[in-house]
Amino acid sequence: MGLKLGEKENELYQRVDEVLHYIWDPIGVSGVPGARDEYYSYLPHVFDLLKQGADDIKIADYLGKVTSGSMGMETNRNRDLEVAEVLTGWRDNLLDTT
Repeated sequence: MGLKLGEKENELYQRVDEVLHYIWDPIGVSGVPGARDEYYSYLPHVFDLLKQGADDIKIADYLGKVTSGSMGMETNRNRDLEVAEVLTGWRDNLLDTT
């Protein structure tokens, strides 16, 4: 990323990484140790969306766009919304968004 993050931001970044890998996981690699970095390229953008205060719909839209556009797979809107809710929940828990 190139920027020094504060403690709470760093924790959020780590949680986003874990959520993308273990919960979102559109290609089903969460159980493959060698694929732990599979979603790293999407992590900075999702993190930025969260820091900018994006809502669940905007985040789910991005996840769906990645799934269909970058991965060439069918999207699962319900799953994307559930993942977005987990992500915004972590943001709201860790960062002062008021």
